[in-house]
Amino acid sequence: MEDAESYYVKSVEKAFAVLGAFTLSAPEHTVSSAAAAAGISRAASRRFLLTLRDLGYLRFDGTAFRLAPRTLDIGSSFLAHLSLPNAAEPHLKQLSADLGETTSLCILDGTDVVYVSRITSARLVRVAVNVGTRFPAWATSMGRVLLAALPEGEQEAYFNTVELAPYTASTVRTVKELRTLVRDAGEQGWSRVADELEDGMRGVAVPVRSGGAVVAAANVSLQLHSASRVTDTVLPPLRAAADRIGRDLG
Repeated sequence: MEDAESYYVKSVEKAFAVLGAFTLSAPEHTVSSAAAAAGISRAASRRFLLTLRDLGYLRFDGTAFRLAPRTLDIGSSFLAHLSLPNAAEPHLKQLSADLGETTSLCILDGTDVVYVSRITSARLVRVAVNVGTRFPAWATSMGRVLLAALPEGEQEAYFNTVELAPYTASTVRTVKELRTLVRDAGEQGWSRVADELEDGMRGVAVPVRSGGAVVAAANVSLQLHSASRVTDTVLPPLRAAADRIGRDLG
């Protein structure tokens, strides 16, 4: 076998050491803490962190660095058979059958929610939504529970840059109002949105947690259930399904 000295790139080792410093117990790092965790100098840590940020693998909120969604690309092929959609699908199917409604799972990617799993009910659905469909996070129930779970710095950066659009007469109009809705979603553990993105498009969502972190949002479309019945008939089975998905993810 070829001698490692002839091909080994030390800077690659250091870059992955910096990425490996971000764990469930240490999800964010400063230049100094990343240097200590990776066993490199502070100057080297700064260069690697900034380079990884520029490449899209890290986010920086002005105080600390955190992993960005692009890091999922590294292991996505290997983990395809253990993916979030595969873990969620049987529970979304059962939930859809129990409620007679369309169920979905979304993740937050930048300023959008992205559908990663969707089980459509047998009844007519007005809005054509498929896996991979994106919607602005602020206008959806899934987006609001995911925004509520962001670290304070990232959430503040989002509110400072978000641009709202008047999709319907019911669409939230101001960032101040949006802040309140996102805060309420975080405090109560769920969000309901009606007719804000498109008339007739209504849904309720709860967070999906794995390892103590919010990794996705589970959603139920609301066509059969009136607002007065959501907390009694939809939320309990939706929360139970989200808990099962989280447990299956480990």
